[in-house]
Amino acid sequence: MLRHLIPAALGRTAGNGRKTSARRLPAVAVAAITAATTMIPALPAQAATTQAASKVLVFSETAGFRHDSIPTGIQAIRDLGAANDFTVDATEDSSAFTTANLAQYGAVVFLNTTGDVLDDSQQAAFQAYVDGGGGAVGVHSAADTEYNWPYYGQLMGAWFASHPAIQQATVRNEDRAHAATAHLGPTWSRTDEWYNFRANPRPNVRVLQSLDEASYSGGSMGDHPITWCRPQAAGRAFYTGLGHTRESYADPNFRTLLLGGIRYAAKATNADCRPETGYTTLYNGSTTGWSQAGPGSFANSDATLTSQGGMGMLWYSAKEFGSYSLKLDWRLTGDSNSGVIVGFPATGDPATALATGYEVQIDATDSPDRTTGAIYGVKSADLAARDAALNPPGQWNTYELLVEGERLQVFLNGSRINDFTNADPARSLQQGYIGIQNHGSGDVVSFRNIRVKELTGTPGGTGALRGAGSNRCLDVSGASQANGAQVQLWDCHGQANQQWTATSAGELRVYGNKCLDVNGGGTADGSTVIIWSCNGQNNQKWRHNADGTITAVGANKCLDVNGTANGARARIWTCTGGANQRWTRG
Repeated sequence: MLRHLIPAALGRTAGNGRKTSARRLPAVAVAAITAATTMIPALPAQAATTQAASKVLVFSETAGFRHDSIPTGIQAIRDLGAANDFTVDATEDSSAFTTANLAQYGAVVFLNTTGDVLDDSQQAAFQAYVDGGGGAVGVHSAADTEYNWPYYGQLMGAWFASHPAIQQATVRNEDRAHAATAHLGPTWSRTDEWYNFRANPRPNVRVLQSLDEASYSGGSMGDHPITWCRPQAAGRAFYTGLGHTRESYADPNFRTLLLGGIRYAAKATNADCRPETGYTTLYNGSTTGWSQAGPGSFANSDATLTSQGGMGMLWYSAKEFGSYSLKLDWRLTGDSNSGVIVGFPATGDPATALATGYEVQIDATDSPDRTTGAIYGVKSADLAARDAALNPPGQWNTYELLVEGERLQVFLNGSRINDFTNADPARSLQQGYIGIQNHGSGDVVSFRNIRVKELTGTPGGTGALRGAGSNRCLDVSGASQANGAQVQLWDCHGQANQQWTATSAGELRVYGNKCLDVNGGGTADGSTVIIWSCNGQNNQKWRHNADGTITAVGANKCLDVNGTANGARARIWTCTGGANQRWTRG
């Protein structure tokens, strides 16, 4: 189930406090809304904070075009809730968007909303809800909503631009580990209304599905994402451009997609929804370049490798890797056992690979140094972080193994769960092969979408970050190493409190173990920038842009200073490209 069960809400009267004038709807539309909609009372604040997340709010107010599929969509989500242990409230009353009322929901679904539907106070309540850990789901014309609210555009990922006629198209399922798309094959042929978007969301979201524009008429984007997810501060967001037609909501595949998006947003299942670019596929159906070592094998079907017998290893023998990010999706059956082996020299003997490299374990149980996320026999994962990020046997998980020199970090569904540095002179992570283990009879583990991004040195390097508008350096005030120390501008002097290392995980590290951090995970203009112990969260992730700006990933705003003098404080601000937001090394 989604989380803690709470009693269903009872009805209330309308009256939404909107900032746009009321619109008269046809009697048929009013009747449909009345039949499909339940108005929701706000819970008292204390109840709202102690009972949340097995409940979903569906919001379908329209201030523009109205989809006739809305009642069908509401009923479909109610059906999904009844079958999957969560309750559903539906409303077109925007006054439901208060802090106390939203706190009772695991996720809010914007179902084919259009136009300007929330006033300023309602927007603020919804932003606080999501940034504080709530879930947002957008369906189809949710991207045709709230054009004058930048936060909403960031949350949904893109805004609608145009669409051709309803027609059949081929959907490419880029991510088949997410609960929304794991049930689908590599491609999916379906009929819908296919949105073109004003900008490509790929740099800021994890794309789950994209359109093959050669398969239909009227696509205008080239690279054309259509379904995606993203973390947002402490919350989560999911959007799909599918869902225009009434027929969509009777399609079992679409209903499963919708359920997976809701469950992800409500934190009932986990996924790596960090943006992903620059990876090279090692396996996505073809085993070219792979070799089997030892007994057993892997069955290869539906772009999925499934272990059979062993103990053996399938290894990518075509190339060694040095510094790299390796990502792969895996799924256990029951209490099975497997692992990913890295940093070993060429060998046809899996035992030699284990003795000369390191295995990142996959196992539902076992001792702390031999269970999922452990560096096998050497270092346990952070078990609390692992347990919070792990999907159980039968569901897909995603690993990122980040190798930088002798350092190996393990990320599970986007959360860092292990950080290990090799100190064994008989082993080295700096050059070697990678492999996946088929452990033995009865240990059934599947793998999908194995991909790698080689790191040609540390992105952005190590050294001072000099402000283009001030010629002063990004500096930790007073050379403090305490959590919460303010980051500022200061005359460049080359000391440790001005030496920033940009890691391939997106961090900007100082002193080796402190990260540049947006205080409190803030997303508003003016949120201060401090240092804090590195924790892998989105408010410590930074994207280096070609124009010299540095974007805070969690807020999608730029690293900014509010002056040019010594002591001018670092903060985040809406990106303008100004000199106070541009940085150079040296």
